[in-house]
Amino acid sequence: MIRYFFIYLGIINVIAFGLFAMDKKRAVYNGEIEKAKRRRKPEPVRTMKRRIPEKTLFVTAALGGSIGAMAGMWLLRHKTRHWYFVYGMPVILLLQMLIAWIAVRKI
Repeated sequence: MIRYFFIYLGIINVIAFGLFAMDKKRAVYNGEIEKAKRRRKPEPVRTMKRRIPEKTLFVTAALGGSIGAMAGMWLLRHKTRHWYFVYGMPVILLLQMLIAWIAVRKI
């Protein structure tokens, strides 16, 4: 049973990291489109890509992917200017560690 829990944690952390990577890539892509519009250079018609909602990033972290989310934040330098990510992700991780500690003590 505990083996499946660790497999779940591994998968959810990879997903959280991947969501941060996708959102970063889309943010950069959308920024390049905006720069081209401001310079008024002829640009091939491209549409802006939809970003990952911040709520989704937080929910993924809360479901166990907080380590992957924090790794995505700091390794990719994404969402590090938003105070609610800088302080929120470590708080989620600390809460998860507290819950794990309580669960282990009861076993």
